[in-house]
Amino acid sequence: MLNSPSAPGSKRSLGYPGDAEPWGEFVLRHLSPTTAAVLVDAAFFLRRARCIWGELAPDEAAGRLHGLALDHLRDGDGRRTARLYRVFVYDAPPARWKGHTPLAKKPIDLGRTEVARWREAFHESLRQKRKVALRLGELPDSLVTWRLRPSVIRALSRGERALASVSDADFELDLRQKGVDMRLGLDIASLAFKRQVNQIVLVAGDSDFVPAAKLARREGIDVVLDPMWATIRPELREHVDGLRSVCPRPSSRSRVRSDPGGGAP
Repeated sequence: MLNSPSAPGSKRSLGYPGDAEPWGEFVLRHLSPTTAAVLVDAAFFLRRARCIWGELAPDEAAGRLHGLALDHLRDGDGRRTARLYRVFVYDAPPARWKGHTPLAKKPIDLGRTEVARWREAFHESLRQKRKVALRLGELPDSLVTWRLRPSVIRALSRGERALASVSDADFELDLRQKGVDMRLGLDIASLAFKRQVNQIVLVAGDSDFVPAAKLARREGIDVVLDPMWATIRPELREHVDGLRSVCPRPSSRSRVRSDPGGGAP
């Protein structure tokens, strides 16, 4: 018989008399009034994770995400105060687009890049975590386009660069996710209407989630936003019940790092 406790947030099996909650917290399953679901925007999490923890391997990033979700079940003194319903993670699969650079017409296969391999390993590691549900959207090839980098456009408009100096390095791919925000909003609505939880922790920084947060609050759900110490827009702050970041605060040096644009952190 296994004597070790299972992961935080797990439930007791009906056919197994041993403890499935963390040691010393068996009564939590019966008495805690709070059941929480943690919803994580993976693209946002990875951008902030790079600022806070630096470069991470895929399994390390997945572990940080899972640990951050479990930390929201505890108070400031580390005491367990809530039960976990599930951790929902929203992302898109790595791009599989095949094409050519805009000027030199060199072939590109995004499915073979290091960023794609990193993302696949990250998703696979998440699938193996306890109580994690991975919600994947889409990256349609038909929406992939090349665009000039904003800094290049500014330099051209100011006359600081000549049009003839533009090269392939001045372009970037515009990769647009589809279905990620919709899946997150539908899950919030389902959790609220079915009364599956009474608290939703949202790890995100996008004001696109405001309508879903407002709906949950109208249904009596306590909505907590974790922006991971990022600055958020006033409209997002207005429509949540509280802010709480449980990860380390990024240093001033890491705050000025360039954003990788949703690739491997």
